[in-house]
Amino acid sequence: MSPFKKERLRTLTTSVFLGAVVLCVSFVSQGESQTTPPPTPCAAYKSCDKCAPNAKCLWCFTTNNCTEYPVSWLLPPASVCQLSQARWGVCWLNFEGLIIAMAVLGGTILISITACCCCCCCCKKRSSRPDRDEERFVRKREEIKQRADERNVERKARHDQIRKKYGLMSDSDHPYSKFENE
Repeated sequence: MSPFKKERLRTLTTSVFLGAVVLCVSFVSQGESQTTPPPTPCAAYKSCDKCAPNAKCLWCFTTNNCTEYPVSWLLPPASVCQLSQARWGVCWLNFEGLIIAMAVLGGTILISITACCCCCCCCKKRSSRPDRDEERFVRKREEIKQRADERNVERKARHDQIRKKYGLMSDSDHPYSKFENE
């Protein structure tokens, strides 16, 4: 892995860590600074706008009343209110839509985390061995160099033959060398 990528990954990791710390500190500081008033019973709320923001309450459009959220169940049973008519958190989104939205958001987060982990693992694995393109480039460079060396040897042999033919070589192994010295 290149130093630039390592530095970028280190910076990203540090930023995420610091963000998580700031978020945790802000939640803790909010919880300590607020005083909770005595809880209002859910039946006292007469409109969805007042009932739905309360986390302990559930507004049902079928009966137009606010009831305690059945905490013993993950989802409110049909005997309390139909999911399509139940509102919790906000009035404009029914419970079915809320469940679908939370499932999509959770799935997206899980897929993103998995993809990031896979990318990190692949980057580590890729950096430990040479790249295929790099190997191919080195192999071609070696082949080109070898062919160039072969051509240089052939060219030198031809030049030597021409020099021998016209008596331009200084060594004494060609037949006319004895006449040149006289």
